[in-house]
Amino acid sequence: MQATKPTHVRYLILLMLFLVTTINYADRATIAIAGSSLQKDLGIDAVTLGYIFSAFGWAYVAGQIPGGWLLDRFGSKKVYALSIFTWSLFTVLQGYVGEFGISTAVVALFMLRFLVGLAEAPSFPGNARIVAAWFPTAERGTASAIFNSAQYFATVLFAPLMGWIVYSYGWQHVFIVMGVIGIVFSMIWLKVIYSPRQHPMINEAEFKHIAENGAMVDMDQDKAKDKQSDGPKWDYIRQLLTNRMMLGVYLGQYCINGITYFFLTWFPVYLVQDRGMTILKAGFIASLPAICGFIGGVLGGVISDYLLRKGHSLTFARKAPIIAGLLVSSSIIACNYVDVEWMVVGFMALAFFGKGVGALGWAVVSDTSPKQIAGLSGGLFNTFGNLASITTPIVIGYIISTTGSFKWALVFVGANALVAVFSYLVIVGPIKRVVLKEPPSNGAAVTNLSQAHS
Repeated sequence: MQATKPTHVRYLILLMLFLVTTINYADRATIAIAGSSLQKDLGIDAVTLGYIFSAFGWAYVAGQIPGGWLLDRFGSKKVYALSIFTWSLFTVLQGYVGEFGISTAVVALFMLRFLVGLAEAPSFPGNARIVAAWFPTAERGTASAIFNSAQYFATVLFAPLMGWIVYSYGWQHVFIVMGVIGIVFSMIWLKVIYSPRQHPMINEAEFKHIAENGAMVDMDQDKAKDKQSDGPKWDYIRQLLTNRMMLGVYLGQYCINGITYFFLTWFPVYLVQDRGMTILKAGFIASLPAICGFIGGVLGGVISDYLLRKGHSLTFARKAPIIAGLLVSSSIIACNYVDVEWMVVGFMALAFFGKGVGALGWAVVSDTSPKQIAGLSGGLFNTFGNLASITTPIVIGYIISTTGSFKWALVFVGANALVAVFSYLVIVGPIKRVVLKEPPSNGAAVTNLSQAHS
């Protein structure tokens, strides 16, 4: 590393996180775009489709803690690359389930969605680890918001493409195309991603800047030297689970993801079945709220870091956009009271914009995660958050089956936003870096958890 004008390699790293998260969410959304046609071809009802939608979530949740431990144990680069390749391969295989009989196809599709969820488990904890390693505290909110906003960009970029593929070639092809894109990207990842100290493109000036301003630059190197990183630190997990602030953050993320998984699963079906659109039109319409979500997602992080630089507390800088955005997101309920198509799309866009502004959970995780277990902490956070990937598709499936419409489903989604507001207002309290107490040398249980300002 040479002491010259600072390089900006961290922005290249952020671009890679943005691109991989775009592919990640596009692969999750394939089933939503294909859902209506797939339901018709396989002759399945709304409840069965809801369970197929949820298959991803069961494995994704189960894989969070093991995935976080793998990241802490072996580093972000290799574990994440294997994750990308594997989930993309399982995505490709979904395109061939139609070769089986109907009952076998349903089981095969459920299992492959399950395996995609398991393979994707290290992705967001990996994002949080990489941001914590590469970005100073005052840039972390924007960086986290940018990679998180890729979920909306995925819909903007790929929903029209996937809708066109389904309309022109059939639902099978959307899985094959998206899977191949991911496999290619996994090779690119290995060429570009390194830790700050090992990256061939970074110079001393940039390294010094990020190291002196809060970036955990030696995260992976420290883990490689840690003789006690052979398994999950169960007492560390217990300490996190008995911390009120973290429990409030977990509840908030569960509710925020409830909104996310409505858009990732039932939203295109809603447009086709409740609003009478073709799947081609629904693919394009679905991209409009996603554009607003993308703008809101980036704006939320920028506002949060701006407030931090202006001298506001970390608590205010993170909470203000979260609470304001989620209050706006509850406007999705207004879709029940309008019939004009452009107004429906408008309220959906407003709700998605608000959800984007409020989706700063990963910035909060980067701010609060104990340095010993950044990956494991992110995995635990994502475990709670993605319980919604299981419950939301199933609950909405039962609501539609029971009521015959989406009206109460939209009320359910809006209520999630309001519960998340309550969580951050009442439960979370001050946002601080969690400091874990190490177990005594004799192995006795640790019973206290202390916190210190980040």
